[in-house]
Amino acid sequence: MEKVLLKSKLELINWLRLDPTCILQHVQAKELITQPEYEELKSMTVPRNMVIKLLDIILGKGENVCRDFLILLKDDKVNEISPELSKWIKTVDTSGSTLFLPPSETTQTSATRSVILKYKELIRSEYQCVTEYNSLPGEQVLLSERYTQPLILQRHRGQKEREEEIRSRGESFQQVLSARSSDDSVHLNSLFDPHGHGIRPSAVILQGNSGNGKSFTVQKIMMDWASGDLYKERFDVVFHLKCKEINRIHGIKSLVEILSCSCSLTSDQISQVLQHSPEKMLFIIDGFDELRLTQDINDMSPHTDLLQKAPAEVILCDLLRGRILPESFLLVTSRSTATDTLSDLLKGPQCFSEIMGFSEKGVEEYFQKFFQNEELFRKAYTLVKTNETLITACSIPVVCWIICTTIRERLKTGADVTSGLETTTSIYVDFVCTLLKHHFQGLSQSIPTLLRSLGQLAERGMLEQQVLLDEKTVKETVSDPAGSPFLCKFLFKRRIHQETMFSFMHLSFQEFFTALYYVLLDEEESQKKFTKLFSIDEKSRDYYSRRSRFSAVVQFAFGLLNKDVRRTLEEHGLVVHSNTQTRLKEWILKMVKKIHRYSDQPLLYLHCLYELHEEDFVKKAMKTWKRIDACGAVLSRTDCWVLLYCSQCCQCIEELDLVGCTLSPEDFHMILPVYHKFKKIKLNVPVSSDSDRDLDELINALRGQTLRSQCIDVRFIFTKLENCDLYLSINEELFSIMIINAPSLEWLALTFQCPEPINIEWAKLIQIIHQEDSDALMSVLCSFSELRKMEMRLDCLSKMWTVWILQIIQNCSSLTELELNVEVSSDSDLDELINALRRGQNLRSQSIVVFFTFTKFKDCDLHLSNNEELFSARSQSTLSGPNLYR
Repeated sequence: MEKVLLKSKLELINWLRLDPTCILQHVQAKELITQPEYEELKSMTVPRNMVIKLLDIILGKGENVCRDFLILLKDDKVNEISPELSKWIKTVDTSGSTLFLPPSETTQTSATRSVILKYKELIRSEYQCVTEYNSLPGEQVLLSERYTQPLILQRHRGQKEREEEIRSRGESFQQVLSARSSDDSVHLNSLFDPHGHGIRPSAVILQGNSGNGKSFTVQKIMMDWASGDLYKERFDVVFHLKCKEINRIHGIKSLVEILSCSCSLTSDQISQVLQHSPEKMLFIIDGFDELRLTQDINDMSPHTDLLQKAPAEVILCDLLRGRILPESFLLVTSRSTATDTLSDLLKGPQCFSEIMGFSEKGVEEYFQKFFQNEELFRKAYTLVKTNETLITACSIPVVCWIICTTIRERLKTGADVTSGLETTTSIYVDFVCTLLKHHFQGLSQSIPTLLRSLGQLAERGMLEQQVLLDEKTVKETVSDPAGSPFLCKFLFKRRIHQETMFSFMHLSFQEFFTALYYVLLDEEESQKKFTKLFSIDEKSRDYYSRRSRFSAVVQFAFGLLNKDVRRTLEEHGLVVHSNTQTRLKEWILKMVKKIHRYSDQPLLYLHCLYELHEEDFVKKAMKTWKRIDACGAVLSRTDCWVLLYCSQCCQCIEELDLVGCTLSPEDFHMILPVYHKFKKIKLNVPVSSDSDRDLDELINALRGQTLRSQCIDVRFIFTKLENCDLYLSINEELFSIMIINAPSLEWLALTFQCPEPINIEWAKLIQIIHQEDSDALMSVLCSFSELRKMEMRLDCLSKMWTVWILQIIQNCSSLTELELNVEVSSDSDLDELINALRRGQNLRSQSIVVFFTFTKFKDCDLHLSNNEELFSARSQSTLSGPNLYR
């Protein structure tokens, strides 16, 4: 492309000088020049000189930028400045520039193109399907049914950002990923775009943790390129080399021979393709961290010829260095543990990219593609979303696959997917086993030894409250940290130096490996660890923080006792001692019996029982549990799911007290099937006031799942009405509601003589009271034939409310008791109401008691009652005795 520009430079100067400003804007928009270059060109006043300078800058940037400039000139919006330019640029072939080649070379290029077309067809056939970890012989799925674009960042993150990602869970973790996504995420088609100072990279590092989808992404790139959907103008040929396969190539080979082992072309065809426009060639090297180097990379003798032979890893390193085909482009995937070695080896200019895994939107899309059925997708995704630990782990694509596969298997056996997913521990065990089998090459030690060392490292981090571990600490515990698929490696700047640190993929994996370490120890050592963990002094300064830090470890420990999980562990030579199982079960039975009303431990014990997931034992533990009190705790969806499972394993519990634990409507519905298990229930539920249906559905759902023998207290909090709540109480034969409101009608309580909620348009009633529409309220209340008692608090006894009270007494025949809490501003207001009550003819036809409570005077109230012909009043106060009106 440089030759094309040079040969036509004079003509281009004449054409482009007609509108140099337009050309300059387009060139800047395509990032072909830097900002300082743009400013310099813009300051030039002579059009011809500006164009000459621009062409010189483009020519100085090399073959690729020259090609991009010519591609830009093909845009009709650009070349319309000159008919001659428009006509000429159509004759320029930016994919190979055959117009300026000799006839023999033109024929050769046509033959090469035929080979490339055949190669693309073979790639499409080979890469359109995926073989999954559990696929049977000949069983495959379409790539399009699995691949989901992961979140890719093109920058390094600092220590604070890394810690934030590792420590956060659930919604906060998704918020962190969302922030990263909105700021820095890139698409596959922009990996080779100019970055920083406008320089286009020749080599891109694509880093990612084990199971994060690096190889899957490479397969997607190959498939999209061969289909013409990716890098169509940029790369004529894309080769894919897997380091796992490079390791299996013995003897000495040339690059041509190595490539022939990896693709379906012959050596002659590959030689033909490699001589065609190397500057439009991309090599994808997948899994550099798995490459076994038999010699030091610095001691390797250089090889620059396509046909020169050497050990396969040596030729590959020369390709990476740019000694072979220096004009070509490279995309290299690697785990973080080998990125620093790769960066030292790789030619420049380089660009660093990292696959972070799936965002929340990515997880949802993956589930959608996997199930190919809207109903199944919704069930599965909703189920996983309720578990903060699992939805966090789902950012790892392999975990997504494990969970989806597990749910699908449940469906195949006819199980109800909504009855419960496998435990969190079982998913983590499956993930660890998957990585050990498919992502762990060249084991230098046994699996039990490796996992024990990882557990020791995890425990040390937990005790020291560290998620980023320095290199010295890691190497004291783990003999080969770079070879472990469970560790991540980071480089951070420290003044004039670099510091190497390690971490587990997420804090939850650090907690899991700590628990695994504890249960796999011999009986005596395991007992010591758990005894120390369970005997944290409640009076110690760090009791709450330490208990909080290790609660997940305890939960994972119980999950590892599950018989199915133990069977999986035993397949890898990992045995949990029977006495360890016995002691842990004895401990939780003891703790459940000791639980007291204001204990803050119930949720921990429920989680332990859920992770154990042995129904007989859970029933045994729940038999001794009289009262589940999580009052004031912050309830997560996972907590509700665990409460549901454990409650289903018992016959009856005295009380469920979740006052102070605000349940979302979704959480309320989640535990709805077990409400009938409790004799007493206390709940707080926020609702939107936008729709009658929201509140009606909640109350009707409660109505359908509760029994007459129960005592139920629920507080519905209206999120869009300030200071407005609805208290619902069901107690034997009485059904009561209290509505907190403002400003003048501060609250209203209604008691009905019936054991079940009556049919009320709840949202409409709330709106009427909130708007203080007295006429509408009168109409609604008088329609209730079961209304027995009404209590209300007024900020003042106004004339309007005086008239309203008289009317409600006269018109609501079922009402037998009215209690008023009022602020009486003057004696005349009170006298007027009492006299009106005495004069009311209808009042004497029914029995009613009216209570006045004075907000300004403590222990002072006034009782009015009538019983057919008797009307009396009584005042209770420390200052006055009874008064009687006849």
